[in-house]
Amino acid sequence: MPVNAVRDGGLPQGEAKTRAVRAMFDTIAPRYDLVNRVMTFGLDRGWRRAAVRSLALPVGSRVIDVACGTGDMCRDLAGAGYDPVGVDLSSGMLAHARTTAPLVHTDALQLPLAPAGVDGAVSGFALRNFVALAPLFAELARVVRPSGRIALLDVATPTNAVLRAGHAAYFGHVVPRIGAVLSDRDAYRYLPRSVAYLPPTGELLDTLEGAGFHAVERRLLAGGITQLITATRSRS
Repeated sequence: MPVNAVRDGGLPQGEAKTRAVRAMFDTIAPRYDLVNRVMTFGLDRGWRRAAVRSLALPVGSRVIDVACGTGDMCRDLAGAGYDPVGVDLSSGMLAHARTTAPLVHTDALQLPLAPAGVDGAVSGFALRNFVALAPLFAELARVVRPSGRIALLDVATPTNAVLRAGHAAYFGHVVPRIGAVLSDRDAYRYLPRSVAYLPPTGELLDTLEGAGFHAVERRLLAGGITQLITATRSRS
């Protein structure tokens, strides 16, 4: 792994985090989809489709996939009749994308879109990779039209004590071993720990409302190991 902060087990902050995340995803891009399928037992496909369904936008709506990676969600958006555009900070991920949607190599905090230029936005397991969520939510509020919708997926920690213990054991010990065999050991040691970047649920939802969204909802999936956050862009 080319990033010392990740290799040494630390959680980088600020610009160091941006550089670390970009380098990490460039490294794991070639086998990213394979590892996702294996470590989630294929459940990640259903989670992404649930996010797309939750948009409930008219067919033909333009939807941006923030941190699109290899384009999994772009394909689901297209399959649902939407017009997707993917953006990602990692050129390696975009190079291994498997989608016909337009893809843009850019920072999601500076989207090359006009105000109210899209009908919706999605993101799959990327919130914890941003240096701060307030600027991201502000940028989404800028580009999503009034009454447009967003759907954001990320990891979560089960509230049930038994499930929480099993989840911690699996993602803390099994996932790094899967990553070591199929991809990069250091990256998949880091990714389970990166949940620590996520703020408390109340703070996260309040930040989203403060950015200009309403009808903010959080739904837990798969026993609480994944969360789906949806919201509607306010008119004012």
